This record gives sequence, structure tokens and C-alpha cells, in this order.
Amino acid sequence: MNDIKIRFFQPSWFLLQVKIKDQLQTIYIDPAYLKKYYSSLPSNILFSSWPNQIDGLPEKSLPKADIILITHHHKDHCKAVTVKRLLKKDGIIFAPKSCKKELGEKIRIVQPNETLTIKNIVVHTLNAYNTPEGSSTTKQHKLGEGIGYILDICGKRIYHAGDTDVIPDMSKLGKIDIAMLPIGGRFTMNSKEAIEAVKIIKPSMVIPMHNLDRSMLDFVEEVEKQTESTAISMEIGGIFHLKI
Repeated sequence: MNDIKIRFFQPSWFLLQVKIKDQLQTIYIDPAYLKKYYSSLPSNILFSSWPNQIDGLPEKSLPKADIILITHHHKDHCKAVTVKRLLKKDGIIFAPKSCKKELGEKIRIVQPNETLTIKNIVVHTLNAYNTPEGSSTTKQHKLGEGIGYILDICGKRIYHAGDTDVIPDMSKLGKIDIAMLPIGGRFTMNSKEAIEAVKIIKPSMVIPMHNLDRSMLDFVEEVEKQTESTAISMEIGGIFHLKI
């Protein structure tokens, strides 16, 4: 049985690997090395530190990317030095216009409501933003600037919400196998609101991300209590296999 291998790195960084037609495809979403998340990780490798640009990886052996998807321009999601270390020579970077200053001219700029087909993988883009009604305490994500992604891989649909509150787009996603949802509450929806998002999206499985100081385990417990979805809390570098 084939599967999609999913790994999680803080705060919203995912590595997906899948073998399609005898070709292994490697995809990263929001790879951005921040020392504060990885300094105590035994596999952490630091190439340079302050006062130079902080450059490192959670582990040295991370594979190179065919595709990198960036949700928005903040440094915990969009970091040129990390992207450069992880991208293959012929790899493709997809990012909103707000990332152009950090990543340069070679990115493929995307906007909400696009559908892209890259090497047998279909990528749908949608909005990710803060709303006036949401309880997020720092309203830094404006409508039209950030991107959420749905990856359709061999019929499995994986939604990475980006930094967002609960938004109307979530009621129009269709079937979702895995929803990766922020729960931190400062720049995004909080845990309680993320539960409401789960009720709207109705994914088979939920993976919390961008949790800041929020408990992933508490969120997972509430998902199980309040919804029909299952949920998992992933440690840094943790692996989950989605069968296809």
C-alpha cells in the first residue's frame, strides 16, 4: 500500500513525500528555520547565528524539494535561507506577492482561487486572513495577502490553512482528508475557534499547528469530544502516514 508521508516542524512547516508513477515527489509548506523552536532538538544543525543571519535546519538529512508552498511573508513562514537550502535546482516555489521581497523574482506568484497542476499534484489556493470578528489578538493578516492551500494527491485532499481565522471559504472546501489548522490565538484563530472550523470543514483528520503556547493535546481531546473528526498532536519531526 502506498502512502503520503507527512512530517511536522514548528510553527506551520510540513514536509510531504509521495511516490507517484515511480517518481518520489517532495513538497514543503512554510519551511522557515527559527532557532527558538529547534535549539534543544538533538538533530538540530545551525549553520550561522546572530549577529549573522540565523541559518539552520531541524535536521541535516532533510530531502530537497520539488515544490515549496509559502502561505505568507512573515519570517516564521517565509525565509529565503531555509528555502534555498531545501529547494532542488529545478524546484518550484509558489507564494503570494507579499513574499517577493524575501524570496526574489523566481517565485511563481499565486492568488486565492487558483488551481495549479504540478507533476501530477493538483494545488488549489484560497484565502487566509484575520477577521474583525475573530478573537486573534494581532490582526496582521489582511484579506488577499495570505494563502491557504489544498493539495490533491492521488485523490487525497490535504488542507493547510495558513495563518487565518475562521473564514467563509472553509464552508466550500469539499471533501478534506487532513486539515492542518492553526490554534495559537494571537495571530490566528484560537483552539476554540479551530474546533468550530473543524465542524465546518468536517475533515477526516485534523493536525494542529501554529500553537504558540497552546496545548495541542487539549485541542486534540476537544476535537474527539465535539466532532466526528479524529485528531493527532505531532511532535517536532513527527511522522504520519496517510494511505493512498
